[in-house]
Parts: sequence; structure tokens; C-alpha cells
Amino acid sequence: MVRRRPLALSALLIVATIATGLTIRLAPLGLPNAFVKYGGSLMWALMIYWIVSSVCPLWQLMRGALVSSAIAFCVELFKLYHTPLLEAFRLTLPGKMLLGRVFSLWDLVAYSIAIIVGVMADHMIWSSMQRLPSAERQDEPRLGAIGPADQQPR
Repeated sequence: MVRRRPLALSALLIVATIATGLTIRLAPLGLPNAFVKYGGSLMWALMIYWIVSSVCPLWQLMRGALVSSAIAFCVELFKLYHTPLLEAFRLTLPGKMLLGRVFSLWDLVAYSIAIIVGVMADHMIWSSMQRLPSAERQDEPRLGAIGPADQQPR
């Protein structure tokens, strides 16, 4: 199976992003409120990107970014939907971490920035992998393409 990143690196990126996001949101670090709110949002969206790009390794970078953005934006828009059961879940720690509570256009901006950073990091990872001997290299994902990595234009 062709992978953009080694599986161990993907797992490390996901775990490190989750740990960073939880630390920003939950540890009493004395950080400014805006940093806590948007830093957590950045890490949440970056985690979504790492998961999507790990689960679908044959996808091009742009396709992974678009799917990750769609997921993040849909979860944000879901904050506009209210039912008593959903509101009760949103008051719990898992509900706050997974769904959030209050819709914000600024969160959409934070998600976009985080996913762009993820794509740039993936591109840099690929560039560094290009320096490996050819037996250890993997097929290059095209940065702007949307189709599978092994699909060539006719």
C-alpha cells in the first residue's frame, strides 16, 4: 500500500496534536482566553486533517484538505442545531471537546488555517522523504490534484 507518511509518523502526529490541544484547553497554563479557544480549535482541525490523510493515504493533498475542511465546517454548522439531548451532551467534557458549544465564524477561519498548515507539513514530509534512497521512497502526492495518487492524466 502506498502511503504519504509512514504509519508510525501518522499515529505520532495524531497523538501529539490531541495532546497539544488538550493541554491548551485544559491545563491551567495562564494563557490568554483567545489563545485557549482558538489554539484548541486549530489543534482540533489539524487532528481531523491528520486522521483523514492517514485513513485515505492514496488521496492527493488537496482532496484530503477539502474533506477535512468539509468535516470541520459541518461540525461547526451543527452547533446551530439544538435539541435538549444534544445540549445536555454539549455540556459534558466529551461534548465540549468533540462538538463544541457555540457557533463562531472565527472557528471556520481557525480550521482553515490549521488544515493549510497540515497540508504544508505533509508536503514538507514528502519533500524530506524524497531524499531517501529510492527503495525507501513512496510515490509523490501532487499538491493541487484531487484524484488518487496513482491515477495519471490521460
